[in-house]
Amino acid sequence: MELALAEAEAAGRQGEVPVGAVLVDPATGKVLTAAGNATERHADPTAHAEILAIRAACAAAGSPRLPGTDLYVTLEPCAMCAAAIANARIARVYYGAYDPKGGAVDHGVRFFQQPTCLHRPETYGGIEEVRAGELLRKFFRERR
Repeated sequence: MELALAEAEAAGRQGEVPVGAVLVDPATGKVLTAAGNATERHADPTAHAEILAIRAACAAAGSPRLPGTDLYVTLEPCAMCAAAIANARIARVYYGAYDPKGGAVDHGVRFFQQPTCLHRPETYGGIEEVRAGELLRKFFRERR
């Protein structure tokens, strides 16, 4: 989660909403990819940290699936990112701050609990929640 928080901080310095994501192979402990939000920089509404990390890991693996991997992200994934996580067959998702407004894991549509969800990763929320949440609060406070 430390690396995901560093990615979030870097994204925030670039004017992006400070969210970071890291994909790890738990069998080896190797970091496969790390990314921060880049929606503004890429003028792409799908350039969330999770999506960018998944894209890069899939490209490196030469496969659209990443079974057995762990995703660490600083904010509860939205519905778009939850769908990408399910489609990539990521085994576990660890996230920081809860997102009652836009989250789709423990809030909103609760994507992984839907009967139409094709893969349900294990999920663990609230990891470094205070730190991750403060990054977001500070970012938005400075813009208001």
